[in-house]
Amino acid sequence: MHFAVIARVLGVLLMIFSLTLLLPIVVSLWFNDHNYMTFLWGFGVAFSAGMAIWLPVYRSKADLRTRDGFLITALFWLVLATFGAVPLYFSDGLSLSITDAFFESVSGLTTTGATVITGLDTLPPSILFYRQQLQWFGGIGIIVIAVAILPMLGIGGMQLYRAEAPGPVKDNKLTPRITETAKALFTMYLVFTFACAVAYKVAGMNWFEAICHAFSTIANGGFSTHDASILHFESPAIMMICTVFMLIAGINFALHFFVWREKSISHYVADAELKFYLTWIVIGSVITVAYLASSKTFSFHDSFYLGIFNFVSTMTTAGFASNYSSFPSFLPYLLFLFAFLGGCAGSTGGGMKNIRVLLLYKQGMREIHRLIHPNAVISVKVGKITVPDRVIEAVWGFFAMYVVSFAAMFLVLIATGLDLRTAFSAVGACITNLGPGMGEVAAHYGDINSPAKWVLCFAMLLGRLEVFTLLVLLTPAFWRR
Repeated sequence: MHFAVIARVLGVLLMIFSLTLLLPIVVSLWFNDHNYMTFLWGFGVAFSAGMAIWLPVYRSKADLRTRDGFLITALFWLVLATFGAVPLYFSDGLSLSITDAFFESVSGLTTTGATVITGLDTLPPSILFYRQQLQWFGGIGIIVIAVAILPMLGIGGMQLYRAEAPGPVKDNKLTPRITETAKALFTMYLVFTFACAVAYKVAGMNWFEAICHAFSTIANGGFSTHDASILHFESPAIMMICTVFMLIAGINFALHFFVWREKSISHYVADAELKFYLTWIVIGSVITVAYLASSKTFSFHDSFYLGIFNFVSTMTTAGFASNYSSFPSFLPYLLFLFAFLGGCAGSTGGGMKNIRVLLLYKQGMREIHRLIHPNAVISVKVGKITVPDRVIEAVWGFFAMYVVSFAAMFLVLIATGLDLRTAFSAVGACITNLGPGMGEVAAHYGDINSPAKWVLCFAMLLGRLEVFTLLVLLTPAFWRR
């Protein structure tokens, strides 16, 4: 393990992250909300810590291997979440405990959107901007890691894109080509964010609200500048714009890149995961709209845009604060369960990812056919790609650990005193990076106990790091030479 090189990379990342705290300072000065010192202190602490980590090892050089990749990926989120909590903790407008500040920071960077803060409409603009900014930077970090790094680490199912993504070459080194990949992905991310902000402005938001909501929409995060979130604007047009960009952000950004580079939508048409994703979006939206209208919960007009918005918001795990938990009958659970399906691999969406669920389904069908034809040689294909059995095994391993982790955290939350509905939905909403749950966590997480919040912080990181990346660090074998 190259600890010196890992420390050098983390030090640089932390110093770069500290520079992002200068943006809320500008916002604070622009709006004169008297909160700029909070971010100035946060900048000083983060930059000094990054410099202290980097300086002793700045000359260290070595090729990072797979084991280093696991450690640096996990530390990336943990370190940034810790220092991202500093401005939240010291802000006079919030009065958060250490637990709540860390929870909010983790939720932002993992684009979960679970919040412990209420009274957003009265908070200083710089704090509101900072929360949205956390999600936006977390979103691009997710994309780069998912497309450029996780396939090389062999995370269940993600390596399927290893041959096609504009990422590292086929070896076990983290090569300089990751820089090229990151630039291309960041360009796509920036273009979508700009387009989303302009669309929100045209639909009626002011520029501050448009930029803030574009940040969280493209990141599929769900934070807002208002307690009522998107519903605050009472605008079907804004709601539909949000829906369209949540859908776009839930698609593999490597796929967006191919389409942009070759100026052809044929990649969209040919992609099996995208077809699977859009099929369930259509099916789920139709069921939601039809039931809301037939049960006379809303008029057909309201059922249409509220149903589609809520379903897409939940399945893409954007989780913009909505009223899905108050829907009648089975609908809250239907929408909630679709969050486990989530977005596509290489997107800002959470959940298990559509490609993994598709592979699990195809493997299940293969086993059924094997029962009927025991001697047949049947391969699993996704589009034109024949999926190696090793990938299928990794996906099943991922699914097994996902379920075991969910069950364990669910039981721990019950032990802390939460009721069954709250515990179940809180773990599900955090491990899928959805955000809003049901019961006590339908609107916010501020009222649950501190031990439960720490468990849910682990759930958010576990879900965002694709389970294995975090769990492998907890095994003794990982640390042996």
